[in-house]
Amino acid sequence: MMAKTSNTVKFVQPAAKRYARVLYELGIPKADIEKTKEIFCQVPEVYEVLLNPVITAKNKYSVIEQIFPKSICNFLKVTCENQRMGMLWDIFESYDKYCEEQQQVMTATLICVDEPDEEQAEKMKTFIMDKYHKSKVNLEVEKDPSLLGGFILRAGSDEYDWSIRGRMNRLEQKLTWR
Repeated sequence: MMAKTSNTVKFVQPAAKRYARVLYELGIPKADIEKTKEIFCQVPEVYEVLLNPVITAKNKYSVIEQIFPKSICNFLKVTCENQRMGMLWDIFESYDKYCEEQQQVMTATLICVDEPDEEQAEKMKTFIMDKYHKSKVNLEVEKDPSLLGGFILRAGSDEYDWSIRGRMNRLEQKLTWR
């Protein structure tokens, strides 16, 4: 899939979110969805075939039935039929997020110079659980030596910048505004 960078915000189309919700409501086993992702990653040509407008629907359906878990075949056929295969990775990403929302799980990103120890990580998770009323927090850690020290915590649409670089930038803004 795509590499994650600390400064990019990705826009997911509303249709991808709708398809993700349908995928969730169909009750397809998570293992089958993961197997489907794995197939697409290992054999990208299959994805290209399903995207190709020259290939007939009948041939695409045949490929789907032969390769993918039975539980997800109809979903993939409808996705092909409605010409939404181009947003399949967005659908999968939205599906993962929707599952987390349904399970009261939140994913937060911690950007820091050095990885936090267990106690620090638990305090951050507790802070996020209390603030956002979640039962669990998945903390993704990204290293960024340009912060000079401290950290940036991103949770939901909020960003908490307690980095030395951020403090220096704020101090510079205060000094130059006068």
